[in-house]
Amino acid sequence: MNPSGHTRLPAYLRNRRGVVEAIHGHFPLADERARGIDDAEEQALYTVVFAAAEVWGGDAGAPFSIAAELWDGYLEPAGAMEEGR
Repeated sequence: MNPSGHTRLPAYLRNRRGVVEAIHGHFPLADERARGIDDAEEQALYTVVFAAAEVWGGDAGAPFSIAAELWDGYLEPAGAMEEGR
């Protein structure tokens, strides 16, 4: 749940289902840049939107959504979550 080192993936979004709303292109992975890797791997960067109820369940209150810019390596197809991968 808490990977070692730097990650831009908030813990409350891990293993949650979201929808990709925008693709921003490929950029050096921020996690590697934070570790001082100058030639960091490039990955696609997306805006992913999560329904508040998906993140906080019934405690979400009024319906709203959360958007986050997430790297390709943070994401997996929705079917993979259902298969337990």
